[in-house]
Amino acid sequence: MSEVALSDVTAGTVRAICALEPRDDQKGYVAPNAVSIAQAYFEPCARFKAICAGIDPVGFVMWRPRAAPEIASLWRFMIDHRHQGKGYGKAALMLLCRDLSASGFRCLETSVVLGLASPLEFYRALGFRETGETLPSGEFGLSLDLSPLGQ
Repeated sequence: MSEVALSDVTAGTVRAICALEPRDDQKGYVAPNAVSIAQAYFEPCARFKAICAGIDPVGFVMWRPRAAPEIASLWRFMIDHRHQGKGYGKAALMLLCRDLSASGFRCLETSVVLGLASPLEFYRALGFRETGETLPSGEFGLSLDLSPLGQ
């Protein structure tokens, strides 16, 4: 597996990032990267990065701090269909968690749409726990304790 890094989306990489897509059966579970990047410009706290394997973009991640202190919200996370199953998603999420923990965040929250191609099991395997919260959109809430990473 190539080394995974979280890299800035630049003028030189934005088209490649926007061209990344999940599998067809996953498309209803995550917005296109172009939509996410556009939304980030209207959401002042949003942060986003390309997920790269070596120098090649393979995915996209976007997060933001929550109103509650020390809590970050994983807003978007995707790995291109051609690169799934190679460990890039797990490696990228662990990098993000370490970065967030080093920045003082103690919890990472996210939500998933339930269904056949839902990422729920992916998040559970990485230690996310169900919050018991169901969002108005019908999404299922998850959270990960980041405090062990800061020790």
